[in-house]
Amino acid sequence: MAFSALLDRMLGRTPDVSDDRLALPAPPTAEDVYAALDETEQLLTSSSLPSVVTARGQRVVDTVRDTVPRLEKLSGSDLGYTIIATATDYLPEAIGGYQRLPRRYADTRPVDGAKTSLLVLVDQLDLLGLTMDRVFDAVFRDDARELVAQGRFIAEKFGSAGAGGQLGIGQDEAPVVPQPDEVEDPTGAISPLTPPARRGDDQ
Repeated sequence: MAFSALLDRMLGRTPDVSDDRLALPAPPTAEDVYAALDETEQLLTSSSLPSVVTARGQRVVDTVRDTVPRLEKLSGSDLGYTIIATATDYLPEAIGGYQRLPRRYADTRPVDGAKTSLLVLVDQLDLLGLTMDRVFDAVFRDDARELVAQGRFIAEKFGSAGAGGQLGIGQDEAPVVPQPDEVEDPTGAISPLTPPARRGDDQ
């Protein structure tokens, strides 16, 4: 401890404290991720990229875009970080690194064993696509489980779906079918248990 700080402490004085802590930028929002995806999509459609790159890149863009609505719920988690990093860093940097190379060099010169820069990029995009598919499944798995549980509850409550469903009404709750009014017979010749004679039966 410096002498001035010790003296201030002994005399009860409060030294001026300057906040020298590093101010970290705010994490990207959903709007930032959407903007990054739009830029990458323009990159895929506006440049002369091979179709194998365009198709794989678009697959990653579409999957990330479908997961963004759940980004706020995933804040601070590994899944949330993966979504943001893929949209703002991994995907655009992979495509940009390939584009900065001359096309003839990128597509013909081996740079990683026997792989050219194009094949290296294809491998990266395949890995990103597989990773985002897994993230997508993990993000919506809870919703799918809730849907299955709700379906089972409905089936147990109202009967088997294969049998068309049953409401399980008790005997006392059976609906009463209205009966037609009795036919008036002023002569008294018609018995309720005996049908009236047909014409010709009495001959």
